[in-house]
Amino acid sequence: MSNSRQDHFLPRGRREFIRSTGIFIGSALITGATAGPLSDSKETPAQPVNQDIQNGFFDIHLHTCFPRLPKITRSNGTHYPSPEVLIEMMDNAGIAKAVVLSTLSPECRYTIVTPEETLQICDKYPGRLVPFCNFDPRYLTNSTKANFLPLLLAYKEAGFKGVGEYIPNIFLDDPLNMNFFSQVEEAGLPLTFHLAPQVGGYYGCVDEPGLPRLENVLKSFPKLIFLGHSQVFWSEIGILKNPDERSGYPRGPVEKEGRVVKLMRQYPNLHGDLSAGSGFNAISRDPEFGYKFMEEFQDRLYFGTDIANVPQELPIVPYFRKLKEEKLISAEAYEKIARTNAERLLK
Repeated sequence: MSNSRQDHFLPRGRREFIRSTGIFIGSALITGATAGPLSDSKETPAQPVNQDIQNGFFDIHLHTCFPRLPKITRSNGTHYPSPEVLIEMMDNAGIAKAVVLSTLSPECRYTIVTPEETLQICDKYPGRLVPFCNFDPRYLTNSTKANFLPLLLAYKEAGFKGVGEYIPNIFLDDPLNMNFFSQVEEAGLPLTFHLAPQVGGYYGCVDEPGLPRLENVLKSFPKLIFLGHSQVFWSEIGILKNPDERSGYPRGPVEKEGRVVKLMRQYPNLHGDLSAGSGFNAISRDPEFGYKFMEEFQDRLYFGTDIANVPQELPIVPYFRKLKEEKLISAEAYEKIARTNAERLLK
């Protein structure tokens, strides 16, 4: 298996940035326990936000699950943090609130996290965790006529605020996806998607250089808010020098604006999820360009970490603290990206 494929079993951002500067979060590995039966969330006492971080970050993208069997891990032994460890990691990073994503599609998974499990976890920490539901477009009838709307509306009524992380490894504008997107648009939920460079060996919907399929989707569903994420998406903040950059982290100055910038200008339903190594690299590889990008799109960008391992470094945390302390972007842009955009989107 090539390194590029391994990147999408354990995305290279999570490995590479563990070795880069940042905050080292979480040390407890929780193993040997399994989730208990579903409980009435009303019996769970509310977990208030730590007063020291009540005005902290609103993280648009992270992962957790109840502990699995000890040997149910990724091939390298890593796994999602338990809910308790996640909250500790959030506290240490100054994250007041966060979106918990569900993961259902089988591509490159060691385990799946259902919407029901996500909701149960979020109900344990009201005020801290916000649930996103998820689907695979092959669900129900595995056809372009599958009716997801009743399920989407049921999840919305149950308290889910969005859909994601959406990762089926088929073309982004595959008819199965187009059918599903039309119903997410009708349900009025935002959708977080992960892009991949090819079918096979990766997770995430597939698009080519220049993101033509993404443009088709944005044009087709103007009322559906898409939160862009992953290396393939964020590598195109600048012009690609070679196709290999799509699966990694382009370095150095952004010599010319890339497709992401142009699509965000043209399509107001395209928003940016700054989580993981991909989002962090996009705004930090060329600091001056990153500051201008955040100012221009301050209403459609979201702080995020993509916590998915124990332990994990979160370089975007000290980076955002530096933005604020050194006034590298306006106070208004900082507040929007750090928390108020997410609050407005998910109200």
